[in-house]
Amino acid sequence: MLKLYYAPGTCSLASHIALEEAGATYEARRVDFARAEQTTPEYLAINPKGRVPALVTDRGTLTETPAILAYVAQSFPERRLAPLDDPFEFARLQSFLSYLCSTVHVAHAHNRRGPRWADDPAAHEAMKAKVPQNMGDCFALIENRMFAGPFVMGENYSIADPYLFTIANWLEGDGVDPGRFPKVLDHRNRMVARPAVAKVLAAVQA
Repeated sequence: MLKLYYAPGTCSLASHIALEEAGATYEARRVDFARAEQTTPEYLAINPKGRVPALVTDRGTLTETPAILAYVAQSFPERRLAPLDDPFEFARLQSFLSYLCSTVHVAHAHNRRGPRWADDPAAHEAMKAKVPQNMGDCFALIENRMFAGPFVMGENYSIADPYLFTIANWLEGDGVDPGRFPKVLDHRNRMVARPAVAKVLAAVQA
């Protein structure tokens, strides 16, 4: 059985939703960040990075959201969560996942994770002050150039959709009005109505 380690409010939500959409048999295990469980020897033995998500499979443990999402899509091809038969479209999908991971998530992290990049408290405040602009710029690009509609990649739902949904839920906390991005906001609202998403949200919030 697959085993997903997750924490509420983190990017692990995307992998959690993808597993549910795939109809996978899996166990979800919460990592309590408030108690710093991600830094314990027990968890570091699972994921030395001390972060979530981590997906334990029968062949080993996978980390990093884009890798886990691609694994889910390829492991359950009958669910058609990625254009696996089209190399260009699959690469385009991976490009979107990579942008969320390497650029948008990093812009968000400057709000609370300044000590990763600097020791000066004044630098931390400067990073926080820049977050609304950087996140707004990222989502303007997604809204105007990258989002095909009605789903991220076009007509078909894919692993890109739970990932965008996850990060779009951070906008208000980053000082960005999601109303600036009507396509992204509509997507976020429609995602909540999906049975798999509702089931995962209920489990995470329990």
